[in-house]
Amino acid sequence: MEIGVPKETKDQEFRVGLSPSSVRVLHEAGHFIFVETQAGAGAGFEDEKYIQAGALIVDTAKEAWDRELVVKVKEPLASEYQFLQKEQLLFTYLHLAADRTLTEALIDSGISAIAYETVELPNGKLPLLTPMSIIAGRLAVQFGARYLERQQGGRGVLLGGVPGVRPGKVMILGGGVVGTEAARIAVGMGARVQIFDVNVERLAYLETLYGSRVEYIYSSPSTIEKNVIDTDLLIGAVLVTGKRAPILVSRNFVKQMRHGSVIVDVAVDQGGCVETLHPTSHTQPTYLEEGVVHYGVPNMPGAVPWTATQALNNSTLPYVLKLANQGLKALETDPFLAKGLNVQNHQLVHPAVKEVFPDLTGNAKDHQSKD
Repeated sequence: MEIGVPKETKDQEFRVGLSPSSVRVLHEAGHFIFVETQAGAGAGFEDEKYIQAGALIVDTAKEAWDRELVVKVKEPLASEYQFLQKEQLLFTYLHLAADRTLTEALIDSGISAIAYETVELPNGKLPLLTPMSIIAGRLAVQFGARYLERQQGGRGVLLGGVPGVRPGKVMILGGGVVGTEAARIAVGMGARVQIFDVNVERLAYLETLYGSRVEYIYSSPSTIEKNVIDTDLLIGAVLVTGKRAPILVSRNFVKQMRHGSVIVDVAVDQGGCVETLHPTSHTQPTYLEEGVVHYGVPNMPGAVPWTATQALNNSTLPYVLKLANQGLKALETDPFLAKGLNVQNHQLVHPAVKEVFPDLTGNAKDHQSKD
C-alpha cells in the first residue's frame, strides 16, 4: 500500500505521523511510504533518516496526501480539505466533537477517517490517546508553573514554595490519565494538590499512588466552587470519549479566582471544561480573562516533538501496519480499531460524534449523485 506522511500544518506542530523507525517497519513489510520533505525535521528526523529507512521524499503536501493511507498527528486544517479523497484512509487525531467544520468536510469528501482518540479496548482504555495524555498531563503543570511567574502575567507563585512560605495549590479536574500525570508532576514539585472526580473507585486508586500527598475530592459544582477561590493553578483534565467535554467551571467560578492565577485546560481539544477558555496556540498560548491567565493550546505535546512522536508511534504503529496490510478489512478483524472509525462513505459512524451532530447523520444518499 502507498502511505503518505504530510508535514503538519497546525501552529508550531513539530510532531510527525511516522518516525523513521516506523517507516522502516512498514517498508520491510512491502509498503511504499511517501514523506513530505522536512515533515520530521522539527522532531529531529531529517529527510536523510527517512530515505535510509526506505521512504521516498516528496516536495509537496499534495504528493504526500495523494495516497491510499494518510498518517498524520493532528486533524486536517482548512487548507488541507482540498486533499481529502473518497476511497482514501485517514488515520490521525480528529476530535470532531469540537469541530463541526472539519466534520462536514470529512463527510463531504467521502473519506474513511479513523481517529486515534476513539480507538478503544474492551476495558475502556484509549491506547492511542494515552501516550499524548501522559505528556499533556505532565506539561500542564510545567506550563502552569511557568505562567504563574510574574513576568508571564501570573501571581508570582512558586508551586513548591520554600521553607517558611506555603507552596502553591494545584486543583485538577479529572482523575484519568491526564489528571494522574498532572498530579505526579505537581506532587514532585512540592505543590498542594487536589484531584476531583465523580468516580470514587478512581479516587481510591489514586490514593494508593499518592497517599496523603494529595487531597481526593468528589467532584460537584459546590466542591469545585468552594475550592477554586484559593487555587493557584487549575488544570482541566476531563474526557468523555468522542463527546464534548462538560463545562465544570463557569465564568462565575472563574471570577472568584485570585487575579494572576492560571487555568490550563487540557480538554480544550474536546471543547474544554472551563466556560471562559477558548483554544490558543503555541505562538500565542495565553490570554487574560476575569483577571485569570488562560492557557488553551490544543496540541500541547507538540512542544516536545522528539519525545511525543516516538511515544505516539510506539502505540500507533501496530494499527498502521494492520491498515496498510488489510485496508478497511482491518476494521472487520480488529473491533478495537473499528471503534476509531468516525466518518465513512459520507456518513458519521461513531455513536458519540453522531450524538453531537445529529443533523449531520444519514445523508450518504445526498452525496451519491455527486460521486
